[in-house]
Amino acid sequence: MVRAQLDRKPAEVSAMFDHVAERYDLLNDVLSVGQCRRWRKAVADVVGGTEGQLVLDLAAGTGTSSRSFSTAGARCIACDFSLGMLRVGARKPATLVRFVAGDALRLPFADASFDVVTISFGLRNLADLGQGLAELLRVTRPGGRLVVCEFSHLPARSLNAAYERYLGNVLPVIARRLSGNAEAYDYLAESIRDWPAQRELAAAIGAAGWGRVRWRDLSFGVVAIHQATRPG
Repeated sequence: MVRAQLDRKPAEVSAMFDHVAERYDLLNDVLSVGQCRRWRKAVADVVGGTEGQLVLDLAAGTGTSSRSFSTAGARCIACDFSLGMLRVGARKPATLVRFVAGDALRLPFADASFDVVTISFGLRNLADLGQGLAELLRVTRPGGRLVVCEFSHLPARSLNAAYERYLGNVLPVIARRLSGNAEAYDYLAESIRDWPAQRELAAAIGAAGWGRVRWRDLSFGVVAIHQATRPG
């Protein structure tokens, strides 16, 4: 199990995200040097939601990714535990996207509800990784798919060390100037350092009951997309 939100209570983490909600998308763009748009497109391509399908976007934030999942006609539930994020997202209505508040460890959905479940940059925030993956399995239909996009580790040790220095020293300074809340981005850096590497995460996904687990790196391994299928 990943250390419970780096010893922060869920309410504290939620409050951090509420505080940065208004500028969240802008900060993502600036701090990733625009790479987040490429990552979102890659995830949307893998999700491939089509007409008649129902997609769960967990840790959806302001719903930027959720909207991309519905462009081919799929319906999408954008679920997050931060009410601040959901309020910002709901200001930009999308016909096929519905915003729902929910706890990832106790999802407010029936068994086998979704064709695809996806979570981008939110798995690290769960107090119990295994329980979160099991909940996603529970609400996925047999034969349905899991798509996880998450920060990861560069395979070259020297490059990964340089990347961690950027996370620890540069990113919070930029975030402080743009958002006034460097604490949220200190947390981001800490959580990425403590996060399992690609192979370890794949093993955790398999241990939760998912099958056909595989992954591919984006941006040299800064981010990885993991895919899996619910047996059935």
